[in-house]
Amino acid sequence: MSRFASRTLVAALFAPILAGSVLTGCASAPPAEEEELASAEILYRQGLGHLEHSGKIMGVLPDSDSAKAIESFQQIIDNYPYSDYAVLSELKIADSYYADEKYDEALSYYRDFSELHPGHEQVPYALLQAARCYYNQAKDPQRDQTATRQALSFLDTLLAKYPGTPQATDGELMWKELRTRLGEHEMDIASFYMKREEYQSAADRFRNVLNRYPGLGLDADALYNLGVCYQRMNREDEAKQIFEVILENYKGSEVAAAAADLVPDAN
Repeated sequence: MSRFASRTLVAALFAPILAGSVLTGCASAPPAEEEELASAEILYRQGLGHLEHSGKIMGVLPDSDSAKAIESFQQIIDNYPYSDYAVLSELKIADSYYADEKYDEALSYYRDFSELHPGHEQVPYALLQAARCYYNQAKDPQRDQTATRQALSFLDTLLAKYPGTPQATDGELMWKELRTRLGEHEMDIASFYMKREEYQSAADRFRNVLNRYPGLGLDADALYNLGVCYQRMNREDEAKQIFEVILENYKGSEVAAAAADLVPDAN
């Protein structure tokens, strides 16, 4: 028998033994240990840390920090759904989106939080933040005011249900600003009709300002223009009554001086 044949025979005889040894060795290897999930408290602190570093830096949004914050908070919701941290994490996910100026996503979480946890102490905060999401998307008075009205809807709820909270104090300032914006929008529409000499339509709009948005600094101008509309529609008695109201309540103002010029016996 040749040396080559002998080596082949030996290999054939010992191959099953070697293979069995390899398989036995693989089978006896210890399984890899799974990474232990951090506690809800630790995950929450991690999320807060990421959230503190999110937001604009020199005009650039570091999405990675916000994404990491959301990931940490979502892990709590998925793995510790009955903990207090899970409820707070819903709110912090909203804050993470808000920090990135992703207002639609943030709004969804703020709105859900206030609806799903009506008795939670953070509901006033969620309502205020929901209003801010719309506030940041609201347009100037010359443009569509849908977002302004939606912001006011949340603020109305906040002021009605939680009047003594710090959030209500902040919300009241925003409420006044947005109400003024709606009043100015109505004034712009009225002025548009007035320029086209559509005096009845203009008068209706000026009355809307007086009835819906009183006490916001628009009353004097709305009254004066309403009086002018009545005068140009030959409703002299009604116009005179309005001008007299202006002269009585806004003495020394430019509007009162303009009204005096339109009332013959006022000078």
